[in-house]
Amino acid sequence: MLRATVLAVFFLAALPASAQEQLDTMSIEDFEPRSSLVVPEHPLSRARFPFVDVHSHWFRAATMSDGAIDSLVAEMDAMNMQVIVNLSGGSGETLVRNIRAFESRHPGRFVTFTNVDFSGIGTPGWTEKAVAQLRADIAAGARGLKIYKNLGMDLKDADGRRVPVNDPRIDPIWALCGELGVPVLIHSADPAGFWLPRDRFNEKWLELKLNPNRYRAPGAYPPFEQILGEQHDVFRKHPGTTFINAHLGWMGGDLGRLGRLMDELPNMVTEIGAVIYELGRQPRAARAFLEKYKDRVLMGKDTYRASEFDTYFRTLETADEYFPYYRKYHALWRLYGLDLPDDVLRAMYYENALRIIPGMDRTAFER
Repeated sequence: MLRATVLAVFFLAALPASAQEQLDTMSIEDFEPRSSLVVPEHPLSRARFPFVDVHSHWFRAATMSDGAIDSLVAEMDAMNMQVIVNLSGGSGETLVRNIRAFESRHPGRFVTFTNVDFSGIGTPGWTEKAVAQLRADIAAGARGLKIYKNLGMDLKDADGRRVPVNDPRIDPIWALCGELGVPVLIHSADPAGFWLPRDRFNEKWLELKLNPNRYRAPGAYPPFEQILGEQHDVFRKHPGTTFINAHLGWMGGDLGRLGRLMDELPNMVTEIGAVIYELGRQPRAARAFLEKYKDRVLMGKDTYRASEFDTYFRTLETADEYFPYYRKYHALWRLYGLDLPDDVLRAMYYENALRIIPGMDRTAFER
């Protein structure tokens, strides 16, 4: 112990004053420890099986040239992504332009979801107009509906009142999706830590420090559990509609609760976009959960960055230990591989999506 202390003092004394000052004032945001653990490593840049990314955004014809779309498909090929679901398809003419630009240029590689325009909800005839537009969008080629988190959070109606997720004015929209056989991918609320005090006990402290607008202050937003309760009420009221509950329903840290909800609601499935860090810190529990519910969980990423898919492949496919997540402010901890069996991987990567989202070609995944 004495020898180590002497060495440490010698090392610090040998540092230039500026470097020592930097160390003394370094914050947690700057702390990037390099693990000294020596264990087998199997980094992956390509999925074992072709997969569908059911949760992606911001691919719009207005902002992407043909060359950029071709480059995107080349990236998809490199990582074995067969289909990407663009949840930001828009509606009306915007939707048609997006479908034409992506799906017509690369048939079989893109799926486009439509979106509901909630502006004006509460005005006379809004529900009827929204239902008619949704029916037209699905006839034009949309293969699902994406609902953003503003519903239930801060979306207001024409009278300035918050619109809850289970607002009865929206019921005909959920019902139409069930009637036409298209799924609803719905994001409600945010990580529960965004509602907790911003103190030293909050796992999301760093994220909230770097992004203070993500804090859900009491009184400014409805409680986390209230939003989830409204969402689950919609699932119960519309058993004939398939709902893809985004981000593990923000219950990735309590897989027992998520499992009980799935047992109760057979029309609800989920996906792992932006929450792989939850599964990777509980590899045994997560593997057991995914083996039990392999037909109810889909592959998704959320933000499209090709380099970040590697962490998903490594977490799902390998038995690696203690490797980093790609975005520290989401998760300060390291991850462990689940080493999932092939039947679970196939179900998550493509079989569930083929069953739930209409119009995809199975032969593209099995050749």
